[in-house]
Amino acid sequence: MTTNMVESLNNMLVNARDFPYVALLEVIQEKISKWWNDRRIVAMAITTPLTPSRESEFMPRFAQSNGRYTSQLNPVAYHVKGGELEGVVDIFNKTCTCKEFDIDKLPCVHAVAAAHHAQVSVYSLVSLYYTKEYYVLAYGETIYPVGSQSQWDVPNEVIARVVLP
Repeated sequence: MTTNMVESLNNMLVNARDFPYVALLEVIQEKISKWWNDRRIVAMAITTPLTPSRESEFMPRFAQSNGRYTSQLNPVAYHVKGGELEGVVDIFNKTCTCKEFDIDKLPCVHAVAAAHHAQVSVYSLVSLYYTKEYYVLAYGETIYPVGSQSQWDVPNEVIARVVLP
């Protein structure tokens, strides 16, 4: 297991490092295209409203929000008590005084309790970037191979350009 993207790419290219540049770029394109397609397949198979990592982070907050006392302060603000920390949630601006909701863009325990009290879907408070739809869109495009050099349409000014080693 590698710790970062650079190490992953480096390990992937161990056998291709001595290839000519065009062949090396083809290896990179093929691998990234495969990764992209694999992620597209995973994204399309998701059955929950959120990406798997966000869903697993989000689900415990439902249980933790049970038993919290929630009072409505105005049409969009709620005061949530109980647990170690109380919070004031603005469900319109998607904020909470605990700042967890503000930073993560994923409803905190207070926001979950406030949404339940307001009869608002908690999923409507989640950043769109965490949704299945955005995950699918992120991998929606296809990465195509460049094709044979003989089929490239290279402008004359590029052909005429002298590139020194």
